Amino acid sequence: MNRVGEVRGKNILLLQGPMGDFFKRLEKHLKNKGANTYKIGFNGGDRFFSDKGSYIPFREEKSKWREYIFSFLKEKKIDKIFLLGDCRFYHRIAIKTAERLGVEVFVFEEGYVRPDFVTLEKWGVNNFSKIPRDRIFYENLDFNEFVYLNIKPADPSFFKMAIGASLYYIFAYFSKPFYPHYLHHRELNPFKEAFYGIRNAYRKYKYKIQEKGALQKIIRKNYFFVPLQTYNDFQVRIHSDFESMEGFIKTVMESFAKNAPKDVFLVIKHHPMDRGRKDYKKYIHTLAEKYNIKKRVIVIYDLHLPTLLKYTKGTVTINSTVGLQAMYHNSPVKVLGEAIYDIDGLADQKSLDEFWKNPLKPDKMLFKNFRQFLIDNTQINGSFYGYFDWDKI
Repeated sequence: MNRVGEVRGKNILLLQGPMGDFFKRLEKHLKNKGANTYKIGFNGGDRFFSDKGSYIPFREEKSKWREYIFSFLKEKKIDKIFLLGDCRFYHRIAIKTAERLGVEVFVFEEGYVRPDFVTLEKWGVNNFSKIPRDRIFYENLDFNEFVYLNIKPADPSFFKMAIGASLYYIFAYFSKPFYPHYLHHRELNPFKEAFYGIRNAYRKYKYKIQEKGALQKIIRKNYFFVPLQTYNDFQVRIHSDFESMEGFIKTVMESFAKNAPKDVFLVIKHHPMDRGRKDYKKYIHTLAEKYNIKKRVIVIYDLHLPTLLKYTKGTVTINSTVGLQAMYHNSPVKVLGEAIYDIDGLADQKSLDEFWKNPLKPDKMLFKNFRQFLIDNTQINGSFYGYFDWDKI
């Protein structure tokens, strides 16, 4: 199934994509199918990974963007927009403006179903997604044929991702004089990124040694599992009431201490993308002492996620895609933010305080229907840094 419809003869605008050359390859693919393309960039990293013949820089103040994109869409008679993520300042305004003008918007994101898919949805992703949130809708689905009968391994290259990100940071940082008003949604400093990268490699090696044999010890216990999200995750900032991961950790640990059975453990896992940036271990231990649960709290970093999900009594998340992975392993899931899978019959609808006492597993058939609908309607087999099924665009 072609995800975006006919592109031949259409005017297509690309905004920011993943760091690296994925959007440059996407633009080439669209051109080969007969589209007329434009690329608006906001910093030197965007320019470096763009086709120079179609690249247009936006160098003005943020307050001018709404008027600029409105005029651009009308003047160029844009039919479709492609972008990565729907929470960035420039992207949110572009989406809202496009909706007013009847311009279709297609949003890429990391896959809901990992590791072999990326997300591509019309109008929005995650909690901005337009997919149904009604249990009855999924119960009534009848799948006679699964679209992706032969899913290919995406095989994302860490080296390709690291090189793409490094080059992006370098060109964005040193081009600041040419884009004086641009403010990235994350810090753009190649020197800090280099430091984080070195610390990431060191910590990965250190945790591998420290956690040797820990997985087998954990899965023999009765435990609830808490996967942390990245400290600057838009999912947390936009689609939840938490202002930080520390706030989430405190809420979960306080509720666990007051309500969970005394023979149950709490396993808190750091996000691998935060390995070089954040370490919440001291904060967690301080709270564990405060709530008198120090012997029942286990902090981990790089242990095998599917195994942890397979043996846990339940998973507590804000709105991470780990929630979907947990459901795949038949783990009860409690959502504390806003998530597309927070549906009666999938995620437990009880309060967090009650969840510890009697976690409810997802309905297997409902989850199967939901997952297949997600893949058929929102996912493309592939990776931004590996294999990609271009035929689905």
